[in-house]
Amino acid sequence: MKVSQIKVAEWFLRIALSAGFLSASADRFGMWPKGISAWGNWQSFVDYTKSLIPFVPDTLVPFLAYAATGLEIAFGILLLTSFRSCWVAKASSALLLLFAVSMAVSNSIKAPLDYSVFTGAAAAFSLSILVGNRQQIK
Repeated sequence: MKVSQIKVAEWFLRIALSAGFLSASADRFGMWPKGISAWGNWQSFVDYTKSLIPFVPDTLVPFLAYAATGLEIAFGILLLTSFRSCWVAKASSALLLLFAVSMAVSNSIKAPLDYSVFTGAAAAFSLSILVGNRQQIK
């Protein structure tokens, strides 16, 4: 495979993953029109978070919702930079895999499949491999 093809694949993965993280975060803060929003506001997202982790005390749910959103925003921005790219991609993959498993256990396997969360986790993991291999070649 040509180096140029690898770079295109890497940037396609970076942009797609970043857009997914940042779009979902923007939705939670009401930045998308209501007609196309998944949550539309912060409280709806906190309620959804609670549905994914019903075993967690109610007092911790907002913190976990903020933590997830903070990580998604950070990863969304960092994926577009060259800062610790391999680590950021692996952490993104782990976060998405955690979301997918939580959705599958709390709702059904259909939820993470319909929203392509496993696909996103695999894409982030693939990005970590591309970036890691590129760093080893240098």
